[in-house]
Amino acid sequence: MTQPAVFFGHGSPMNALGGPFADAWGDVGRAVGKPRGVVMVSAHWETRGLAVTAQERPKTIHDFGAFPRALHEMQYPAPGSPALAARVSALTGAAQTHEWGLDHGTWSVLAHVWPDADVPIVQLSLNRDLDARGHLELARRLNPLRDEGVIIAGSGDFVHNLRTWKRDGGEPYDWAVNFNEAVKAALVAGDHDRLVDWVNLAEDAQLSVPTDEHFLPLLYVAAQARPDDPVAFFNDRIEGGSISMTGVRIGQSLISV
Repeated sequence: MTQPAVFFGHGSPMNALGGPFADAWGDVGRAVGKPRGVVMVSAHWETRGLAVTAQERPKTIHDFGAFPRALHEMQYPAPGSPALAARVSALTGAAQTHEWGLDHGTWSVLAHVWPDADVPIVQLSLNRDLDARGHLELARRLNPLRDEGVIIAGSGDFVHNLRTWKRDGGEPYDWAVNFNEAVKAALVAGDHDRLVDWVNLAEDAQLSVPTDEHFLPLLYVAAQARPDDPVAFFNDRIEGGSISMTGVRIGQSLISV
């Protein structure tokens, strides 16, 4: 069964414990059912060179600081898949490693998508030796996996500026709204060149993307688009003025919401 590609705006690690975005993440899981596996690109695994996790049982990585004890104790014991890791390695040249696991960009959302932790997950790193165009071209090599029952996923945020984030909430900044809408328009149009040139995508784009690690995983999802693939958004909201929780699903599986 051909699987979709999905990007998750993950926001705070606290979303792992529930909250206003969990229901929509659960809806994604109910919509796509149980794929053969997931290749996840998270904002929180950056490497020199390309790597893919190859453990049978990846560890849950608590890669954050002072949060409640319940979050630090949370586990997401999803299986890995050495076979899928080997397939990803063959397609991309990624080195297979046991030195990572599932970071919070992955498990904080997937704990709601597949709460039974019964879908095999591998993580593909963000190779910091590549520019945005290089990430897009690399991502296209993963496209055959969609026809092999594997979801290509990304986890980050269209807009991610912690310096301007308003702890007590409040209305989103105009520049954040404008950039978020420009990203959505480019995805609907299938205009990947605009996404690669994100600095010129909207006015004040660099306020929305002061550093690119949360934006780059989106390119891995956008690159999976095929002609006539539907594009659907979920959790389309900006938190604290400057953190976009918008997610996007490209393509459909045989199961519908």
